[in-house]
Amino acid sequence: MSATAPAADERLAPASVLRKLLGRPELGAVVGAAAVFVFFSFAAPSFLQASSLSTILYSASTIGIMAAPVALLMISGEFDLSAGVMVTTSALVSSMFSYQMTANVWVGVLVSLVVTLAIGFFNGFLLTRTRLPSFIITLGTFLMLTGLNLGFTKLITGTVSTKSIADMEGFPSARALFASQWTVGPVTLKVTVLWWFAIVAVATWILLRTRAGNWIFAVGGGADAARAVGVPVVKTRIGLYMGVALCAWISGQHILFSFDVVQSGEGVGNEFLYIIAAVIGGCLMTGGYGSAIGSAVGAFIFGMTSNGIVYAQWNPDWFKFFLGAMLLLATLLNAWVRKRAEAK
Repeated sequence: MSATAPAADERLAPASVLRKLLGRPELGAVVGAAAVFVFFSFAAPSFLQASSLSTILYSASTIGIMAAPVALLMISGEFDLSAGVMVTTSALVSSMFSYQMTANVWVGVLVSLVVTLAIGFFNGFLLTRTRLPSFIITLGTFLMLTGLNLGFTKLITGTVSTKSIADMEGFPSARALFASQWTVGPVTLKVTVLWWFAIVAVATWILLRTRAGNWIFAVGGGADAARAVGVPVVKTRIGLYMGVALCAWISGQHILFSFDVVQSGEGVGNEFLYIIAAVIGGCLMTGGYGSAIGSAVGAFIFGMTSNGIVYAQWNPDWFKFFLGAMLLLATLLNAWVRKRAEAK
């Protein structure tokens, strides 16, 4: 009597390329980016010029630098509504500390780093201690920072903007790090593009190649269940909020050393752009799903749309409509992609 061969476990069968693609969170964003690119290529002939590419990449990088850490935070199931004004706070602290103390601007930059990281730690610590929704906590931080930015700037300078620090020691080297640019053929690349690529690369490595990445997905899937299997939920959440703060510091220094002065009212509303880029890139509002690469694609879509409307000579008042439409379509597409991936 011959023995019956054991049935092969279908979980061990090699997955096809199509199956792997359907499981990627950024699939919908890539399809959307291709559609937006083709659309504006026909709607605006100047869209394909090298100078236009420079502008699009710069616009995308200013959003993408913040969208990557916000995406990681959303994967863990949390939000940060203070991210936009935190960027301005970072720039204001650097500028006013350097100017008032007549110190090397690098002193102000380092003080700003400490202050900004402290704000991120405050958000994460308060979240883990109070168990309040991150929406409420970061909304409170948003309002406090908005008031502090305006109040302290007017108290110290007498106006709503800071004084110029362009003639201070250390300014050229700081500008080289945070606000320089290079010309590569017909394309002018600003340093924010390099910062953006580096941050996305590090965030992707953390998510896919480190234990911390597993913790982030676990916390987003269910904090109590993650805690039960030994995931350090508190440290993970605090670390993610401090990651958002670190990137806010980088963005704030870019603003300061690009324009020499900072307006205290800047940054309000940008937090929604970061969240939109992350959602378009595949992150779910409920957490546990998404990628840093997807946030980069979402930021690139933002850059193409915001500039494509200008190149097409349309009324820019329609930009918010297109942004909202893309958000809804991306959310529906991401949900469909995830269902297909889970079904397979």
